[in-house]
Amino acid sequence: MYQYDAIDKDILADRSAEFRGQVARRLAGELNEDQFKPLRLRNGLYLQLHAYMLRVAIPYGSLNPAQLRKLAWIARTYDKGYGHFTTRTNLQFHWIKLADAPDIMDHLASVDMHAIQTSGNCVRNVTADPYAGATAEEIDDPRVWAEAMRQWSTVHPEFSWLPRKFKIAVTAAPKDRTAAKVHDIGLVLKRARDGSLGFEVMVGGGLGRMPYIASTIREFLPVNRLFSYLEAILRVYNRHGRRDNIHKARIKVLVATLGAEEFARQVEAEWEKVGTGPDLPDTELARIRGAFAPKTFGTLSPRSDAFETARAGQPAFARFARNNLKPHKVPGYGIVEVSLKGIGETPGDASAEQMEVVADLAERYGQNDIRVTHEQNLVLPHVKLDDVPAVWAALDAVGLATPNMNLVSDIIACPGLDYCALANARAIPVAQHIAEKFRDPERAERVGELKIKISGCINACGHHHVGHIGILGVDKKGEEFYQLTLGGSGAEDAAVGQALGPALPYDRVADAVDTLVEVYLRERKDGERFLDTFRRTGVAPFKEAVYADAN
Repeated sequence: MYQYDAIDKDILADRSAEFRGQVARRLAGELNEDQFKPLRLRNGLYLQLHAYMLRVAIPYGSLNPAQLRKLAWIARTYDKGYGHFTTRTNLQFHWIKLADAPDIMDHLASVDMHAIQTSGNCVRNVTADPYAGATAEEIDDPRVWAEAMRQWSTVHPEFSWLPRKFKIAVTAAPKDRTAAKVHDIGLVLKRARDGSLGFEVMVGGGLGRMPYIASTIREFLPVNRLFSYLEAILRVYNRHGRRDNIHKARIKVLVATLGAEEFARQVEAEWEKVGTGPDLPDTELARIRGAFAPKTFGTLSPRSDAFETARAGQPAFARFARNNLKPHKVPGYGIVEVSLKGIGETPGDASAEQMEVVADLAERYGQNDIRVTHEQNLVLPHVKLDDVPAVWAALDAVGLATPNMNLVSDIIACPGLDYCALANARAIPVAQHIAEKFRDPERAERVGELKIKISGCINACGHHHVGHIGILGVDKKGEEFYQLTLGGSGAEDAAVGQALGPALPYDRVADAVDTLVEVYLRERKDGERFLDTFRRTGVAPFKEAVYADAN
């Protein structure tokens, strides 16, 4: 992975020292909360319902063992012993004391980490395919471009005060594991017939109060023109974005208002002003690419006797291998998905002990490489098949081997009303109740791929709009109700879900999901996923079953 150079380290040291002074002035009463708020938010420090929350940046979801151990140590020393991985592949600590925040920043900086641009109206953490460098599907390593964008966008003076926050995702595989089409900018690496690399540029996706799927405004952008084109997009956004109305300030509203064609025309006109020369010197790109040089892989048989013996003799391991092990580009290796969705646990949470175990496994078996997914799980991208049984055993010992990737209990959920000051309903206990309904792993496998996503408010941090089953918490006269949507997708077949019917009270949500699954099992045809069946039948049979008691 990319190693910070002297310039990066100096920026972190200066920023940390500056923030220490700001915190000291706040604690001394020299700054009131209104004065301090924009300063702390620039450093990822939020004030939530019960305590300060610190959001730590994990660029393109990539960690090394030392960094994960440091996060574990911070969780144990300054929090309540755990951290929460988010849909932006960041990590949040929810019980931070303000007086400790400067020391935490110093500890993060000691392992090349920080919380800069995890809040505020700037370019946020750029995300990438968590299988980067490991999957045979990709045509280039998207982390190279995500890192280049990190360096370009970090404390960029022109784009530090955008109309609203700005999110970019990049992928290089046909299978989209980044939810690129619901980002402000989604980039898909492609190769032209002449072999050259370029990006499909999609703009104007987003969730929240007004969900939109992004529009493609350029089918093929040569990679050496990426940054001038991004700047042209951001300049048009800076010029016309609705700074007067926070609910209409995202670029998705601008693109929808102008129309994708007119927005693209303005971007092209802005882009022409910078000329036609390349944006990034080849030497600089080579320097960044060098940090992501392919790992050293052994020449192995595609068949591992140790793996096959374990799979034949241990049904639990066989189930884990079916659901949590994905093909690697190199024979004899696999991509191991680590579930942070244990039945009855909080989705996305990991204890300090669990983080340390994953760090140890990455060091011993995984070439020091750990990834965070936007679906709130972890990945060990390079594990020999020979070693998968040992990795599984170690994960199982600390509750991280739940074999449920992409199944019904692999639920995305925001912190909701248990932590967040913006939420108006709980998300975590809803996810826990649904997972309990599907505790039987055989039933969960019979159901197959089913993505449930839960948000505690319309801000949609749990991506409910693009869940196969989406669940949105709403407040009705002081009581928690939940609006269900069906048919959403955040993948390459992205779609916004359709409302099922009237919102349901808290204690009916898990039963309603159970009913939806039973309707799907009744209606599905060979090979259909839940999403396929819904798209064929429409909402009617699902709605009829869930609201049968009310008719």
